[in-house]
Amino acid sequence: MQSFQFHPAVERWFQQTFGSPTEPQVRGWPAIQSGRHVLISAPTGSGKTLAAFLASLDALFRQGAEGDLPDETQVVY
Repeated sequence: MQSFQFHPAVERWFQQTFGSPTEPQVRGWPAIQSGRHVLISAPTGSGKTLAAFLASLDALFRQGAEGDLPDETQVVY
């Protein structure tokens, strides 16, 4: 899996769980990680939800690892 700037633990989990990313994920992650609004149009089952949510999971993991994760809602999807 090419590097998408995910935390190594998040990237490792993804690889162990899913193997390799789908095309919508590969094309979507850079835009999502840049903070831009993104619309991914692809067939059902192509990984759109995980494409959107993995960047949020990564940010939450990083906050938790640094000890800066507040006990409040962080993500609404």
